[in-house]
Amino acid sequence: MFEQTFKNIDDILHKDAGCGSELDYVEQTSWILFLKYLDDLEKDRATSAELTGKTYSPIIDRQFQWTVWAMPKLALNGSATSKDAKLDHQNALTGDDLLDFVNNKLFPYLRKFKTSADSADTIEYKIGEIFSELKNRIQSGYNLREVINLIDQLRFRTHAEKHEMSHLYEDKIKNMGNAGRNGGEYYTPRPLITTIVKVVDPKIGEKIYDGAVGSAGFLCEAFDYLRKSKSLSSKETEILQKHTFYGKEKKSLAYIIGIMNMIFHGVEAPNIIHTNTLAENLADIQEKDRYDVVLANPPFGGKERAEVQQNFPVKTGETASLFLQHFIKILKAGGKAGVVIKNTFLSNTDNATVAIRKNLLQSCNLHTVLDLPGGTFTGAGVKTVVLFFEKGKPTQNVWFYSLNLDRNLGKTNPLNENDLAEFVTLQKTFADSPNSWSVSMSEVPGDTYDLSVKNPNKKEESALRQPKAILEEMKTLDEESAEILNSILKLL
Repeated sequence: MFEQTFKNIDDILHKDAGCGSELDYVEQTSWILFLKYLDDLEKDRATSAELTGKTYSPIIDRQFQWTVWAMPKLALNGSATSKDAKLDHQNALTGDDLLDFVNNKLFPYLRKFKTSADSADTIEYKIGEIFSELKNRIQSGYNLREVINLIDQLRFRTHAEKHEMSHLYEDKIKNMGNAGRNGGEYYTPRPLITTIVKVVDPKIGEKIYDGAVGSAGFLCEAFDYLRKSKSLSSKETEILQKHTFYGKEKKSLAYIIGIMNMIFHGVEAPNIIHTNTLAENLADIQEKDRYDVVLANPPFGGKERAEVQQNFPVKTGETASLFLQHFIKILKAGGKAGVVIKNTFLSNTDNATVAIRKNLLQSCNLHTVLDLPGGTFTGAGVKTVVLFFEKGKPTQNVWFYSLNLDRNLGKTNPLNENDLAEFVTLQKTFADSPNSWSVSMSEVPGDTYDLSVKNPNKKEESALRQPKAILEEMKTLDEESAEILNSILKLL
């Protein structure tokens, strides 16, 4: 049901003059979804209060509640809250009246929560933040009415409903990343995130951080991992909700999507801040600012201005290299990290990269490097590795694993968890295999700290590829080209 509803919403937004891309579809669907989610949350809280004999004070004033402005219902069998109750068309706003209410009354009202909330870790503050960053782009009040009617059919009352919602929302994020923009900017493949979290193995009570949070995939997966790790006490549940997950995000849309994604996964008031992480001077980071775990896929290929570079001991315009310095600094002693970065970081000979590699190897134990095949990040077009390290002791040995698959990865043939199963198993004991090997720091050149991925167990292959491999790659490229062309035609 959820999946078809999303498709129908996209079809409506595609016709609206204010929504021109998949990014707009996600953004506009998000704020309406959030208000429906909030209505269900309030109903749950009211029911809980009633069961304990308490009275519940709603977060949202009556005239701005979903059941008043968005979906007033006709009383059916004496109740307007019945599942079968129909929309009261006479009192339901539509057209210009609906647009006027949303743009000039609803949004200004919701924005005020940012200043009136008791603290930043409350749902009230997040309401204010979300609606301070967003605006309604839907230009037709009739299209908006259709979208509201569809979203009202969705429910977020049970765990199963929230679980389905979170998966479909992530599918939308993935599609947004594939819609011609940098695929890695918004979406890291879920099987890769799951694997990184398994290897880092965070524990309840540890503070987990992503300074390039994007759509919050790492924090969502870590939340699911910890929630399923054991039967949680009420105190542990509160720790997971309020004192475990922290993130920073520079871009407005990614920031909103990250908050929404975490809320749909079950974190009511995510500790995500809208800020440029790299604007923070590393010299100002104190012990109280540090985290036990870092999980991240910082943006690669970006360039930072000279004034931002001044915040770092090793100055470079490469965004990912600045983030890596930030992550090393912000980890507590004994802290653990899993960070995605371009594979060229391991071998580049420029002074900045060499200095950062030296710092990483001397201040942290870089125990594992996962070498990923091209195509892991659909649309990103770069080769990447995952660095797993612990802060506090210098590196003695680095265990490498090269993920060699018998197929080409792409949009129609993405990475899956089975692809990474051998890596997870072998990594536990740093075992040698045809795809894995260890390198002692005594073998690493002391002038360049070159960590190039060179598998000693793999025989040199002929430069000429087999016809079957060439045909498979051609087929994959043809399928991706056809999908891109269809996406372009939809926008015309």
